[in-house]
Amino acid sequence: MVSEASLIEFDSLAVRLGRHEVLKGLNGSLGGRCIGLLGPNGAGKTTLIHTLLGFYRPTSGTARIFGLDIVRDVRAIRAAVGYMPERDAYIAEMNAVHFVRFMAELSGLPPEAAIERAHEALFYVGLGEERYRPIGSYSLGMRQMAKLAQAIVHGPRLLFLDEPTNGLDPIARRRMLDLIRNIRDTGRVQIILSSHLLRDVEECCDEIVILKGGRIVANCNLEEERRSNRQFIEMETRGATDIFAESIGALGCEVAVSGQQRIKAILPDGVGVRDIYRIADQQQVQIRRLNYKRDSLEDIFLKAMELDVV
Repeated sequence: MVSEASLIEFDSLAVRLGRHEVLKGLNGSLGGRCIGLLGPNGAGKTTLIHTLLGFYRPTSGTARIFGLDIVRDVRAIRAAVGYMPERDAYIAEMNAVHFVRFMAELSGLPPEAAIERAHEALFYVGLGEERYRPIGSYSLGMRQMAKLAQAIVHGPRLLFLDEPTNGLDPIARRRMLDLIRNIRDTGRVQIILSSHLLRDVEECCDEIVILKGGRIVANCNLEEERRSNRQFIEMETRGATDIFAESIGALGCEVAVSGQQRIKAILPDGVGVRDIYRIADQQQVQIRRLNYKRDSLEDIFLKAMELDVV
């Protein structure tokens, strides 16, 4: 059984489609409120989601969601999760109320409850005034909101979102991200967000898992990464001496000197760039160029992409 802290647990999960092994022995566990699923095209993100939903059967190994085995307990899992697919899947002539009600009934709600929840879900995503229009007449942004409504209508414990902001204009994207954060912050639903947009993941997620070549190459808690993230500076100087580097080190910085006038330093908490400039002024050192940064999600992703996958 999976521990209470874990949402999903992988146990040597492998999936082969035809001759191609798409997922290769995944192990580990996920437990965040909102988990970002990242990876280049062909890494296995959508295959992983489809496998967890029971659309594909594992070639070997398994996984568990809320302690439920994805092979043995597929019906119970589908009742507990909501799924917003990347691609549109609807009957164009059906209005949004009938579509969302239909999906609610497929998820196990009785007809009376399904129609009530359909209206509530459509108002929640901002389609209340347009709920009787055929979905085929909706704009792209409205169709995305209708897909979100059908994913949450039955009150799932886990929500899979596959590229939820794909193709949205800035206003519609902001609205979608606000809804995702609002759902996350209720504490009643955990989310797995698959996206190629790192900014969306960084804004919504507290944990990430990165796939490459069908394997997990990174899995980290973003909140912990942000708390432990250190500040880096790179300086090109004129007139610097060993004393300048030593003075920076005396502040508690880790210092590396490259050549005579290039210095790299890691700043501890409480030490800022202004302290470096103060010492430079005291010692009449000219800082000709200074780059200042922290590791971002992009840095984490790019480092993961550099790893060799066997």
